[in-house]
Amino acid sequence: MSLKIGAVLALAMALTGTAALAETVEVKMLNKGEKGAMVFEPDFVRVQPGDTVKFVATDKGHNAESILDMIPDGADTFKGKINEEIEVTLDQPGLYGVKCLPHYAMGMVMTVAVGDDVTIPDDYMEGRMPAKAKERFAEQLEQLDSL
Repeated sequence: MSLKIGAVLALAMALTGTAALAETVEVKMLNKGEKGAMVFEPDFVRVQPGDTVKFVATDKGHNAESILDMIPDGADTFKGKINEEIEVTLDQPGLYGVKCLPHYAMGMVMTVAVGDDVTIPDDYMEGRMPAKAKERFAEQLEQLDSL
């Protein structure tokens, strides 16, 4: 009987220990930041599978949502409401393109890299997108190997 209890406790500790290692990274949604107008700050983050990204509605009029053709296969999409925070736990390794829908044309985008061995898919930026968004994504992807 005590062997079963020990096994259950070991399993519970292992599961709790894994959850305790998950982190939350905060990203601000801003009208103006270090890189100009209408930005996520930071605009590039690297997290591990199971980590959470919390998009903070620092300034009004913004949301955070995934870009359908810019998330890993099998990943869940997400869409926050305007003026509200959203927390997203990212389990699938790869790159996630994120936009603020009202300011997408102004280049309000960011990139989340999930995992250590992330590569840029060949077709990652092939879809239609505003020129300013494309320019900012290109700048963000340059950081992929530096973090």
